[in-house]
Amino acid sequence: MIESHMTKAQTRRNFLRTAPLAAVTLPLAGTLFSASSALAETGQSTDEKSQATFQLFPAATIDEMVKGLQAAPAAKDIVSAKGLAVSMTVSAEEKKIAKEFEFHEHRDHVFQVLDGATVYEVGGSPQNARQTKPGEWLAPHSEGFTSIALKKGDMLVVPRMTPHRRVTEMGVSLLLINATTPA
Repeated sequence: MIESHMTKAQTRRNFLRTAPLAAVTLPLAGTLFSASSALAETGQSTDEKSQATFQLFPAATIDEMVKGLQAAPAAKDIVSAKGLAVSMTVSAEEKKIAKEFEFHEHRDHVFQVLDGATVYEVGGSPQNARQTKPGEWLAPHSEGFTSIALKKGDMLVVPRMTPHRRVTEMGVSLLLINATTPA
Protein backbone atom coordinates (compact mmCIF):
# COMPACT_ATOMS: atom_id res chain seq x y z
CA MET A 1 0.00 0.00 0.00
CA ILE A 2 2.82 2.39 0.82
CA GLU A 3 4.49 1.59 -2.51
CA SER A 4 1.36 2.36 -4.54
CA HIS A 5 0.87 5.63 -2.64
CA MET A 6 4.52 6.60 -3.29
CA THR A 7 4.20 5.71 -6.96
CA LYS A 8 1.09 7.86 -7.42
CA ALA A 9 2.52 10.86 -5.59
CA GLN A 10 6.04 10.72 -7.06
CA THR A 11 7.25 14.28 -7.40
CA ARG A 12 10.77 15.66 -7.56
CA ARG A 13 10.54 16.54 -3.86
CA ASN A 14 9.35 13.02 -2.94
CA PHE A 15 12.03 11.46 -5.13
CA LEU A 16 14.74 13.46 -3.39
CA ARG A 17 13.32 12.48 -0.01
CA THR A 18 13.11 8.80 -0.88
CA ALA A 19 16.18 8.32 -3.11
CA PRO A 20 18.60 5.93 -1.50
CA LEU A 21 21.41 7.76 0.24
CA ALA A 22 23.80 5.08 -0.93
CA ALA A 23 23.55 6.43 -4.48
CA VAL A 24 24.85 9.75 -3.24
CA THR A 25 27.38 8.62 -0.66
CA LEU A 26 29.01 5.63 -2.32
CA PRO A 27 31.22 7.63 -4.72
CA LEU A 28 32.45 9.76 -1.83
CA ALA A 29 32.97 6.76 0.41
CA GLY A 30 35.38 5.29 -2.14
CA THR A 31 37.34 8.53 -2.23
CA LEU A 32 37.52 8.74 1.55
CA PHE A 33 38.53 5.09 1.77
CA SER A 34 41.29 5.67 -0.80
CA ALA A 35 42.57 8.68 1.12
CA SER A 36 42.61 6.71 4.37
CA SER A 37 44.44 3.83 2.68
CA ALA A 38 47.04 6.20 1.23
CA LEU A 39 47.64 7.70 4.68
CA ALA A 40 48.06 4.25 6.20
CA GLU A 41 50.62 3.34 3.53
CA THR A 42 52.73 6.42 4.32
CA GLY A 43 52.68 5.65 8.02
CA GLN A 44 51.31 9.12 8.79
CA SER A 45 48.27 9.87 10.84
CA THR A 46 45.46 11.95 9.38
CA ASP A 47 46.57 14.93 11.52
CA GLU A 48 50.20 14.70 10.35
CA LYS A 49 49.19 14.42 6.71
CA SER A 50 46.74 17.34 7.01
CA GLN A 51 49.47 19.55 8.39
CA ALA A 52 51.72 18.63 5.49
CA THR A 53 49.15 19.25 2.75
CA PHE A 54 46.92 22.13 3.87
CA GLN A 55 48.08 25.71 3.78
CA LEU A 56 46.43 28.76 5.29
CA PHE A 57 47.08 32.26 3.97
CA PRO A 58 45.66 34.78 6.44
CA ALA A 59 44.56 38.14 5.02
CA ALA A 60 47.43 39.89 6.83
CA THR A 61 49.98 37.63 5.11
CA ILE A 62 48.46 38.32 1.68
CA ASP A 63 48.39 42.07 2.44
CA GLU A 64 52.10 42.01 3.38
CA MET A 65 52.90 40.12 0.17
CA VAL A 66 50.97 42.63 -1.93
CA LYS A 67 52.69 45.61 -0.28
CA GLY A 68 56.10 44.04 -0.90
CA LEU A 69 55.26 43.32 -4.54
CA GLN A 70 53.85 46.81 -5.07
CA ALA A 71 57.15 48.27 -3.84
CA ALA A 72 59.03 46.13 -6.38
CA PRO A 73 56.52 44.86 -8.99
CA ALA A 74 56.96 41.15 -9.59
CA ALA A 75 55.21 37.81 -9.19
CA LYS A 76 55.53 35.34 -6.33
CA ASP A 77 54.32 31.75 -6.39
CA ILE A 78 52.61 30.93 -3.12
CA VAL A 79 51.36 27.43 -4.01
CA SER A 80 53.27 25.46 -6.59
CA ALA A 81 54.27 21.83 -6.49
CA LYS A 82 54.66 19.04 -8.98
CA GLY A 83 51.58 16.88 -8.98
CA LEU A 84 49.22 19.58 -7.70
CA ALA A 85 46.34 20.42 -9.99
CA VAL A 86 46.34 24.02 -8.71
CA SER A 87 48.97 26.69 -8.41
CA MET A 88 48.60 30.21 -6.99
CA THR A 89 50.63 33.32 -7.68
CA VAL A 90 50.39 36.82 -6.26
CA SER A 91 51.69 39.53 -8.57
CA ALA A 92 51.86 43.30 -8.88
CA GLU A 93 52.47 45.38 -11.98
CA GLU A 94 52.36 48.99 -13.11
CA LYS A 95 51.63 50.37 -16.57
CA LYS A 96 51.96 47.09 -18.41
CA ILE A 97 50.24 45.91 -21.56
CA ALA A 98 50.60 42.30 -22.66
CA LYS A 99 51.93 42.26 -26.22
CA GLU A 100 49.97 39.16 -27.19
CA PHE A 101 46.94 37.12 -26.26
CA GLU A 102 47.70 33.82 -24.57
CA PHE A 103 45.61 30.69 -24.25
CA HIS A 104 46.24 27.29 -22.76
CA GLU A 105 45.09 23.80 -23.61
CA HIS A 106 45.38 22.37 -20.08
CA ARG A 107 44.91 25.36 -17.74
CA ASP A 108 41.97 27.40 -16.51
CA HIS A 109 42.70 30.73 -14.82
CA VAL A 110 40.99 32.54 -11.97
CA PHE A 111 42.14 36.13 -11.48
CA GLN A 112 41.20 38.16 -8.41
CA VAL A 113 42.15 41.80 -8.11
CA LEU A 114 43.62 42.38 -4.64
CA ASP A 115 44.33 46.09 -5.18
CA GLY A 116 44.18 48.59 -8.03
CA ALA A 117 42.53 48.03 -11.39
CA THR A 118 43.19 46.45 -14.78
CA VAL A 119 41.42 45.52 -18.00
CA TYR A 120 41.27 42.03 -19.45
CA GLU A 121 40.67 41.47 -23.13
CA VAL A 122 39.15 37.99 -23.40
CA GLY A 123 37.67 35.71 -26.02
CA GLY A 124 37.36 36.20 -29.74
CA SER A 125 39.22 34.34 -32.45
CA PRO A 126 43.00 34.38 -32.16
CA GLN A 127 44.76 35.60 -35.30
CA ASN A 128 48.15 34.21 -36.41
CA ALA A 129 48.43 32.03 -33.30
CA ARG A 130 51.55 30.02 -32.70
CA GLN A 131 52.29 27.25 -30.25
CA THR A 132 55.14 28.19 -27.91
CA LYS A 133 55.31 24.80 -26.18
CA PRO A 134 52.90 21.86 -25.91
CA GLY A 135 49.46 23.18 -24.94
CA GLU A 136 50.57 26.86 -24.77
CA TRP A 137 49.65 29.40 -27.44
CA LEU A 138 50.26 33.09 -28.23
CA ALA A 139 48.54 35.30 -30.81
CA PRO A 140 49.21 38.98 -31.63
CA HIS A 141 45.48 39.69 -31.92
CA SER A 142 42.11 38.10 -31.14
CA GLU A 143 39.30 39.25 -33.39
CA GLY A 144 36.08 40.04 -31.53
CA PHE A 145 37.50 40.03 -27.96
CA THR A 146 35.57 41.55 -25.05
CA SER A 147 37.14 44.14 -22.71
CA ILE A 148 36.36 43.66 -19.03
CA ALA A 149 37.40 46.29 -16.47
CA LEU A 150 38.30 44.80 -13.08
CA LYS A 151 38.78 46.62 -9.78
CA LYS A 152 39.68 45.60 -6.24
CA GLY A 153 37.69 42.54 -5.17
CA ASP A 154 36.58 41.55 -8.69
CA MET A 155 37.24 38.01 -9.90
CA LEU A 156 37.47 36.75 -13.48
CA VAL A 157 37.39 33.09 -14.54
CA VAL A 158 39.05 32.35 -17.90
CA PRO A 159 38.44 28.79 -19.13
CA ARG A 160 41.15 26.90 -21.01
CA MET A 161 41.59 27.74 -24.71
CA THR A 162 40.13 31.24 -24.16
CA PRO A 163 42.45 33.95 -25.52
CA HIS A 164 43.22 36.62 -22.92
CA ARG A 165 45.60 39.47 -22.19
CA ARG A 166 45.89 42.14 -19.52
CA VAL A 167 46.14 45.90 -20.01
CA THR A 168 47.14 47.77 -16.84
CA GLU A 169 47.22 51.56 -17.14
CA MET A 170 48.10 52.42 -13.52
CA GLY A 171 48.80 49.57 -11.12
CA VAL A 172 47.25 46.27 -10.05
CA SER A 173 47.91 43.46 -7.59
CA LEU A 174 46.43 40.10 -8.50
CA LEU A 175 45.93 36.63 -7.18
CA LEU A 176 46.18 34.13 -10.05
CA ILE A 177 44.92 30.60 -9.55
CA ASN A 178 45.83 28.09 -12.26
CA ALA A 179 43.77 24.91 -12.39
CA THR A 180 45.58 22.34 -14.51
CA THR A 181 44.64 19.00 -15.99
CA PRO A 182 47.34 16.53 -17.03
CA ALA A 183 48.53 16.74 -20.64
